[in-house]
Amino acid sequence: MLLPVPYPTDYRITPEYGFLSPEPPLEVLPDPYYGKWETIIRNLRALILSERVRSVVDDLPILSTLYLRTDAEWRRAYVLSLEWRSTCRVSCCSRFANASEVLPVATYAGLCLWNYKAIFPNEPATDLNNLTCLQTFTGSLDEQWFYLISVAIEARGAPSIPLMLQAITAARVGKSQVVTECLQRLAEIVDDINSILQRMDENCDPYVFYNRVRPYLAGSKNMADSSLPTGLLYDTGRGNPKYHHYGGGSNAQSSLLQFFDIVLGVKHRPTGVDCTDQDPDTSGDGPRPRHNSIHGMREYMPGPHRKFLEHVETVANVHTFVEARRSDTALCLAYDSCLAMLRSLRDKHIQMLSRYIIVQSHTSGSGPQSLSPAKDRPYTKNVATTTPANKKKLRDTGGTALIPFLKQARDETGDPAIDTWAHRLSENSQMEISKLLACAEHGQWMIASAAYATGDDHD
Repeated sequence: MLLPVPYPTDYRITPEYGFLSPEPPLEVLPDPYYGKWETIIRNLRALILSERVRSVVDDLPILSTLYLRTDAEWRRAYVLSLEWRSTCRVSCCSRFANASEVLPVATYAGLCLWNYKAIFPNEPATDLNNLTCLQTFTGSLDEQWFYLISVAIEARGAPSIPLMLQAITAARVGKSQVVTECLQRLAEIVDDINSILQRMDENCDPYVFYNRVRPYLAGSKNMADSSLPTGLLYDTGRGNPKYHHYGGGSNAQSSLLQFFDIVLGVKHRPTGVDCTDQDPDTSGDGPRPRHNSIHGMREYMPGPHRKFLEHVETVANVHTFVEARRSDTALCLAYDSCLAMLRSLRDKHIQMLSRYIIVQSHTSGSGPQSLSPAKDRPYTKNVATTTPANKKKLRDTGGTALIPFLKQARDETGDPAIDTWAHRLSENSQMEISKLLACAEHGQWMIASAAYATGDDHD
């Protein structure tokens, strides 16, 4: 018997907003009992600059969570607490994280999904030009824009969720035309998302992002090079504090991008394992299968979203449906077009990370001076901008080895392609991206930057 196709609303997902907060995120907790929390956030930047945020947070009274009555209030409390945690390295978001089914660390959900508002309430809250952030660490336009690009992407991708669930349902009853139309529309959506991503440069400067914003997004996972070999000590105030390793906020925690992979049948293997390696033994006699880094990012998603993806995995059938109908040219073309658009999105992501992280890791300290005083920068230098001697160990804010992870994830996106032309297109793109990353890895940042700006293939 076939498992039922999930209803997104059962997982707090809506056709209008997708994985974004289903109602406008709260700008302030309504109960004045939590006024002390809100006061800190209103003055967060000043407290950071004066190096008083840690002492102020330490002096906070332990307030009860009994007066947090709605999901929106719990999400607001979580956003507040992750701001404290990331600025003074404390674990005060643990209580709210448990209730929201997310980890006690700065996550994509807290930074993006639950951290935006419409500038003009009578205009769409999903239009990038009508969005602003509720909270930031630096107060800079660069930081806001970095988060809002993701908010706009999530909003544009929202219609794809009911669309592809419709495709799964249609595939069950052999309706090729419906599946084809759904795939054609999905390709258009992913193409639009690609266009939104390319707007990052408009208001987010790579130097400012790497040196001023990125440090606040860093977690404690795989951060031995940054003097955090045992992670962070989490003390809930109830005794028995423990060290934990958590990754920081990362776009890899987006449920939308994983949804695309699942419905299109894209499989991601553990980093370093290619398609020629044998699949791990699942019989019970051999080693347990390892999860890849992308799958591991689900741990940082809100619980309902994570469960939704797990449900979709049990019913996803589009790739199998298309593969069994290779003679249906329109269907195969629509499917391969979706993969091509998704590969293009990952190409642009790699190019952007090359410029915003890999290139900046070579030039850090030689660019324009930060507007913040020197005393505001020790944590920045010691944690997120610490560059390992071996650039292949450079990690994203989620703690993942950046270069090997991105190369493999991008290459795997083309594996399910049906037609030979799609495979050739993928192979050519892989070569171009590999050359771009090689330039960045070896310090040839001018060449890498030129390749990023023009899209040219530079030797």
